[in-house]
Formats: sequence, structure tokens, C-alpha cells
Amino acid sequence: MSGEPIDAVTLETARLRLRPWRDSDIAPFVELGRDPEVMRYFPTLLTPEASTEGVERIRRHFEAVGWGLFAVEVKGGAEFAGFCGLQHVPFDTAFTPAVEIGWRLARAAWGHGYATEAARACLDFARDTLRLPEVVAMVVPDNARSIAVMQRLGMTYVEGADFDHPRIAEGQIGVGGFPSRRHRLYRVRP
Repeated sequence: MSGEPIDAVTLETARLRLRPWRDSDIAPFVELGRDPEVMRYFPTLLTPEASTEGVERIRRHFEAVGWGLFAVEVKGGAEFAGFCGLQHVPFDTAFTPAVEIGWRLARAAWGHGYATEAARACLDFARDTLRLPEVVAMVVPDNARSIAVMQRLGMTYVEGADFDHPRIAEGQIGVGGFPSRRHRLYRVRP
């Protein structure tokens, strides 16, 4: 797994720019964390302070290795539509150490294929630049939209690898009324 710092990168697709974060991204990211539909499968809505701390964690990851959870910009449109990218899994479990792919987009960006397009660019980067042999993703079983993106990316569900997320309390019900601790593991060899 690559851990060597590289210069911070920007990824481009036909419609999107995936880039390091700017200070101007913080306010719309705070709004993402307060949107009950966006946060439906998460344990809680995020306070502005928690969102700001999240951006700082993302920036530290970029500083350490030159890549991470990129801010997603729609070319000719939204300067901040959410995030998509790669990060080292930040906890210990049976499948770590590992690099995970993740995304969270504003509702205005849903239904356009942006999550799949951005994630595909990240997987290409994982394969071509980082030379990662595998990328994982974690998802609450009820999150059909994210599971559909994972399937479009060629990710496969790892039978028997479901796990309780160590950073979510036992019995925690998510914002949308779904259990949020149990997760499924998906993986792909980019």
C-alpha cells in the first residue's frame, strides 16, 4: 500500500474536477452534514464543528500522502457538489490496513451519475498511480443507492465479512431510522 507522500493531485473527468479542498468548500460541506436525506444512513446529523473537523482530517490526509477525499466540482456548475475519494481506513478491523473509497454528494448532484463517474476516476488513480492491489468500501445494508454505485464500479460484496463499525455505538439508529452500526464490505481490484 502506498504511503509515500506525492504532490497533491487533481483528477479530471468529462464533467467533474476532483481537487484538494478550499476554505470556500467548508460552508457547503457543513450544509451537506445537516441534510437529513444526505445523512440518512449515518448515525447523526453533523454539527458545523464536526463538519469543520472532518475537513481538517481530510486536509491532514492530503498533506501526509498527497491524495484523499477530493472535493467534487461540476465543470460549468457547482464549485462544491460533495466529495469522493480514497483514504486509509481510520480504524483497526479484520480487513485493515486498507484503502477505502467513499463519496457523499449534495442532493442537487444526485441522479446525474456523478458518484459513479468520480469514483471511477478515483479507482483509476488507485490502479495507475498508487498501484493499489485492492480498494474496499463499507456500506449500511439499507443504502441501496451506494450499493448500486459499488456494483457499477465492479465492486463485489464480500460474503461473511459483515462487521460492526467500531466507531458507531451498538443499537445506534441512523438519521433515516435505519440501523447504522452493521456494515457490509465490498472490494475491487482496480
